[in-house]
Order: sequence, then structure tokens, then C-alpha cells
Amino acid sequence: MKKINELIIASNNKHKIIEIKDILGEFFKNIYSLSEKNINVEIEETGKTFEENAIIKAKYISELTGLPALSDDSGLEVEALNGAPGVYSARYAGEPSNSDINNKKLLKEMQGKSNRNANFTSVIAICYPNGKIITANGKTYGKILTELQGENGFGYDPLFYSNDLKKSFGLATSEEKNAVSHRGRALQNLKEILSKRK
Repeated sequence: MKKINELIIASNNKHKIIEIKDILGEFFKNIYSLSEKNINVEIEETGKTFEENAIIKAKYISELTGLPALSDDSGLEVEALNGAPGVYSARYAGEPSNSDINNKKLLKEMQGKSNRNANFTSVIAICYPNGKIITANGKTYGKILTELQGENGFGYDPLFYSNDLKKSFGLATSEEKNAVSHRGRALQNLKEILSKRK
């Protein structure tokens, strides 16, 4: 299998970049963050779905650089709230994004609700300079707790009880979370798709 020379990740999140390099390194010789390519842009996420937002970001960076670009969009979907906060997960309580306020809003919205089922969803898109797009998604399932548990992770992690781990993501180590995370599963699904393109 011939490796593609370069891939740009539409992110500067160090943890995300390490995870992506670990899983996709066999397909790309060099994987870069935006900062490593001196790219400093704010891409407006105007999509109505995770997939649309992931494609918008990857397409923008691919067109800007002339190289394959990868982006992911992810969020929390709560059954009792008809899938909210969904694509608005980061901005659930408004701008600027604030995890503490988002968590307080989620707890308030969930008061008195017996169905607390929820999942984190991640969609990853790779856009190539020739216009070709590949997408893959991953989910991890759990429940919304009635109070914060743990201080690890970020965002909604202290409120998300993982069915896989039998504890909140806020109480999980990064290794435990990554083993069952929505992004990790999306990356593994993407890896399978790329493997078939030899």
C-alpha cells in the first residue's frame, strides 16, 4: 500500500492529534496540525449535522492547502431531549462556549426525566484535493447522571455515565475513555475504510 505523503488535521488539539497519528499513521507519511502548517483560521460550522460540519471544515482546509485534510465533529445526543444538544453541544448555553454553564443547563433540562439514555457521536471526514470525501462515524453509549462525577476529561464527561466503563467519563483515565470513545471508534471505522482502498 502506497502511503499518501501528507494529511492536515483541522485542529490544534494535542490529544486528538496524537490519537489520529497513532491510528492513521500507516496510511500517511506525515500528519500535521493546523499550527504546524502555520494556519490560523476560524471556520464557521454552519451544518445541521455532525457530518456536514466535519465536511465543511475538512473541505475548507483541503482547498486552502491543496492537501488531504481531516476534520471531526462530535457532540452529545440525549434521547429525552430529542437528540439535543447535538451539533450545538459546545455552545449549548450560548456563546462563548463554557462547559460549566453547559452542564448546569443540561442538568436543569433533565430534571424529572426518567429516560436518561444518551450517546456521544463523532463523525470524521477526509477531503482530498480532487474533491473526493470519505466519512466515518462512531458512537459511545451511556446515561446522563443527576450530578457531576469526577474531574477528568472535559465538556460533559462528568455527567456522562459510560455503559462500557460502568462509571462517568469524569472518573475515567484518558486511556480508559479513549478505548471506548466515539472518536476512537470513528477512527477505527475510518481505518477499515482506508484499508479497503489499497
